[in-house]
Amino acid sequence: MNHAAMPALRPGYWCECWTQSPATGEAPVLLASCEADNAVQAVRWIRVALRTITSALEAEAAACARSWLAGGYVSAIEALAYTTPYEITVSHRGTRIEWTARPVLFIGLVHRVAAELPACAEKFTPRPTAPTPH
Repeated sequence: MNHAAMPALRPGYWCECWTQSPATGEAPVLLASCEADNAVQAVRWIRVALRTITSALEAEAAACARSWLAGGYVSAIEALAYTTPYEITVSHRGTRIEWTARPVLFIGLVHRVAAELPACAEKFTPRPTAPTPH
């Protein structure tokens, strides 16, 4: 196999969305997470999620969200670019939603898109396919 060597460590950003509400109890619950290659992608993930829920927020929270979406997010990109973690929180009635992004180093373990199968792959026979019901 001829795969390009993957770097052992790759800089990036880890993003999470946590929520806490009477339904989840006292402990926050992780709703979603993603990896991003750069600060702009990390903040874009937060912006898309926040934009999606802004119209459902109470007036004050919606106004804060719109202000952040209109340009306040630039400080988030700057903070992340200088390796400072960033978080933004909105509250709606009894629910608190928090998005975080932080610089990380990802460990490159395996190439995700292998162009060639290893030689041993030819030694295994595929499982027979099950008949399809009529």
